[in-house]
Formats: sequence, C-alpha cells, structure tokens
Amino acid sequence: MPENKKLFGTSGIRGKVEDEVTTNLTLNVGKALATYLDKKEEGKKDVVIGYDTRTTNEMLENAITAGLLESGCNVLKIGMVPTPLVGYAVDKLKASAGVMLTASHNPSEYNGIKIWNKNGMAYTPSQEEEIEKIYYSEEFTEAGWENIGEIYHIEEIKQTYMDDLLNAVDIDAIKNAKLKVVLDPASGAGSEISPLVIRMAGCEIITLNSQSDGFFPGRNPEPNEANLQDLMEIVAKSNADIGIAHDGDADRMMAIDENGRISDFDKLLAIMSKYMVEKSEDKNEGNDSLSKKVITTVDAGLCMDESLKEVGGKVIRTKVGDVNVAESIIEEDAIFGGEPSGTWIYPDFGMCPDGILSGIRIIELVAKKGKLSKLLDDIPNYTSIREKIICSKEAKIKVMGNMEKLLTDAFDDIVNVNSIDGVRIAFEDGSWVLVRPSGTEDYVRITLEGKTPERAEFIKDISAKIINENLD
Repeated sequence: MPENKKLFGTSGIRGKVEDEVTTNLTLNVGKALATYLDKKEEGKKDVVIGYDTRTTNEMLENAITAGLLESGCNVLKIGMVPTPLVGYAVDKLKASAGVMLTASHNPSEYNGIKIWNKNGMAYTPSQEEEIEKIYYSEEFTEAGWENIGEIYHIEEIKQTYMDDLLNAVDIDAIKNAKLKVVLDPASGAGSEISPLVIRMAGCEIITLNSQSDGFFPGRNPEPNEANLQDLMEIVAKSNADIGIAHDGDADRMMAIDENGRISDFDKLLAIMSKYMVEKSEDKNEGNDSLSKKVITTVDAGLCMDESLKEVGGKVIRTKVGDVNVAESIIEEDAIFGGEPSGTWIYPDFGMCPDGILSGIRIIELVAKKGKLSKLLDDIPNYTSIREKIICSKEAKIKVMGNMEKLLTDAFDDIVNVNSIDGVRIAFEDGSWVLVRPSGTEDYVRITLEGKTPERAEFIKDISAKIINENLD
C-alpha cells in the first residue's frame, strides 16, 4: 500500500488549487478538524473561518464549512480578513478553533489551510498529525441531520480588532510625530484594515496595491526586495518617513527606510526586539523579575544577540516556523518573538504573527526614536552568506544524520552547538554557521555570518566541502 502523502508542511496545508488543494480535500479537512475537536471537548464547537483575497477562497470556504457543519460544528464566518484577525477572533470569541484559507506569500494559483488554537496560536505539528490521521482514516464524526452546525456572520470583530491594535501603541507619540507612511499590502488581506489603522493612528498615508485582488496584479505577495521596487521608489520620491509592506495574508511586515532602502531582515528584527524589551521595562518600571527573553529561530543573525545585550535581554533560539516561536514564547514566558522573514509575535496582544501590529509598532518606534535608516545603520554589519547544495532526499537524510560530528571535527574554535533544527555552530569570535535540510525541496541550506568577509568565506568553504564529500 502506498504511503499517504503528508498534508501539512511548515505552515499548514499549501499547494496549487485543483492540483493539490481541492474542494474535496478541504471538505474532508473540515470533517477531520470537527472530529478532532469532538474528541477534545464536550458540546457544540464553534470554529472561526476567514480568508484572504485569493479568487478560490469562497469556493474553499464553502467546502470546509460544509465539512464542519456536517460533523456538528458551528461556523463563525468573519469574511476576507488578515490571518492575525483569525487568531485574534478565536481568542476573543472563545471559539474552539480557527481556520484561515490562505497561501500567504505564494502566487495566486496557490491556496492553503492553516488552523488555530483557542489561544490564537497555530496548531502544533503534533496536532496537525492527529488531524492528518483522522483525514486518512475517514472515520469522521457524523452529527446527523438533526445536529448539524449553524452559520453565524461576525462582522463586528473587525472593528474590535482595529480598536485593540490602536490601544496597543502610543497614539499620542505617533500623532505628534506627523509621519508620512507609504503602505503596500500587495492587494492581499491587509488591503482594507492596514490603511485604516495607520490613518487612525494619525499618519498621513499613501497606498499602492491596496485594492483587494486575488490575482495580485501589482506585485508578487512575497515582501522581498525584488517585489518591493515600486514601494522603495515611492517612499524616496514622496519624502515619506517609512514604507510598510505585507505579504498576501498580512501576518508579515517588511519596512523601507526614508531613503527608499529595504531593511535588512535581521537588523529590523533586532531593533524591534530591543524596543520591545525597553517598552516592557518602561511599563513595569524596572521590575528586576521581568522577563527580558526574546525568541527567534536558529537562522537569525548575530545582531540579535548584540542589540539585546545593550538592554540586558536574552536571545533564545528555536526551530524555524512561527508555531515553534509561539510555543517557545509560552514555555519561556518571553516578551516577544519573531523570525527574520518579518513574522513577529507579540504575546501582550496575541499568539498569532501579526503584520499589521508590526507595522504600527515600527511606526511607533520611528515616531519615538527617529529615522529608521539611523536605527538600522547603528547595528553592526557582518558578512552573511546563504547557499543551497542540491541533493536527493535520501542523501539529505544521510548527510544530516552525521552533520554535528562532521562540523565539530572540522572546526577548533566552537563555543556552542545547537541541533534543535539542523546544526548551528557558534564560534569564539561570534561568527556562526547553520546547516539545515530544506523541509520541502531537495537541497541542504548553509546559512552563516562571519565577523569579516574572509572569515565568512572560510566557514562557507569548509561547510560546503563537508556536505559535498558526504553526499556520495
């Protein structure tokens, strides 16, 4: 019997519509989720459903709604919304779970399903495995015609979310700074709420790609330098103070400085991490028992550690993926957590990555501390290298099985080894290297930073040589 195909990846279920993500799959995921919840809770369960701007979302919403209703769950529809609003709504409405239909930064022909817990945190891999087992077993809860669920439309949650976002920042400081902001939500799920929130915060705002359109006509929804050229140009030419970009479902944020330069991902995370420690200290009036822990992933740069050192903060690294960051925030009682990709979580607000909150908090930071370019330039530069080595699935498993020993045997000046996700080696001079297998493609990634360009090349050459020699 062939092995069942794995449904869930690093960020829910995702794939091309009609090819991988179908109405039949979505219907049965709804039944599987309802069956899972039936095993965990008594009584009727409420499930929040939201979706981004993709053209296939209402089709898939109808499919998953049918599966949930048939298996006895109520469905709370909140319409086209950013992903963080689904996490927020599950918590606020005391629902049993949430579902967001999105493929995040993938192109328009893709779609996906991401599931959220009661506390607004994404389902963990172990929870996803349970859903997957139920899905393939097809042993679904059958409510019967007399016990099917009901549909409720909850529109007012959008206003509640916006009000709480504005309460989460220093509105007076933002208004007094009289900032001009250029926003590019990629015609995605942030297109309605993000411009409103920035305007309500007291900023002058210019928008581009802010019409909701699942074809993403203005740019690809991935907020990287190649896709943000228009935003960068408009920020510089309009004399704006900052540019903000989102991905397709607005759980991520990327910032452009007043000169039209895209922020270095690691540096932007570092300045926000430092700021969140400072904000927490101010709020708690220097309480020594206050947690100053910040969670990030194994691929985040050295500038995180150096920035937090200045304010007595501590960096804790975990596996790549927002759910891993969220789990570590809870375990460590951390005040903030994020990935260099712009996926950031604020436990003082919620456990879902929130690109809209990130946007107004980076605006608040600029309002209080000055130009973004200076804040970024004050962080030291290190030479970073990212490289992929192509190999088969079998070779990837083989080489990673012995990678820790291979790396530790090759270098003399190691001070720390972290094997929570791949193998990350830290050196005496602060340089580091991470060797990590791709979770979806046939290659091994090398990510590193060196204190000098020469040091970086030296580490890269040795690491690549180790991998290539052990692929045979």
